[in-house]
Amino acid sequence: MNDTKKPAKRTAARDTSSEEWTADERAAMKERNKELKAAARRGKDKADGEADVLAKIAEMPNSDRVMAERIHAVIKTNAPDLSPKTWYGMPAYARDGKVVCFFQAADKFKARYATFGFNDTANLDDGAMWPTAWALTKLTAADEKRIGELVKKAVR
Repeated sequence: MNDTKKPAKRTAARDTSSEEWTADERAAMKERNKELKAAARRGKDKADGEADVLAKIAEMPNSDRVMAERIHAVIKTNAPDLSPKTWYGMPAYARDGKVVCFFQAADKFKARYATFGFNDTANLDDGAMWPTAWALTKLTAADEKRIGELVKKAVR
């Protein structure tokens, strides 16, 4: 009996060639590349990041724009130390250059709802499992309050 191990079988992986990405995904990657180049040219100026975020919000369709404007205000109120910046063409808010939270407009990827989410730099840990993104079709006062609480918790 031969005790030599056989190599593990390869599982099918996603082909990352340009034909496998949607046009929206390719556009988001191109936007991210432009963001990185612009940030390298101008440094880490918070005011420039805010202007970029407000410009992206202004480009959104009305339903997304209204939510993005409210979320922007909630984040500025509850976590003023976060720096606004664009991230893959989306409004995002960072600490020490790392994105903590972001708003993805429904229109961005032609989804049926917008998304407000957190990256792993957010301090939202709650046991072994916790939510990091929420679907949004509209914002109520209660939703805004909850987002404010989450953002405060995320930056502690």
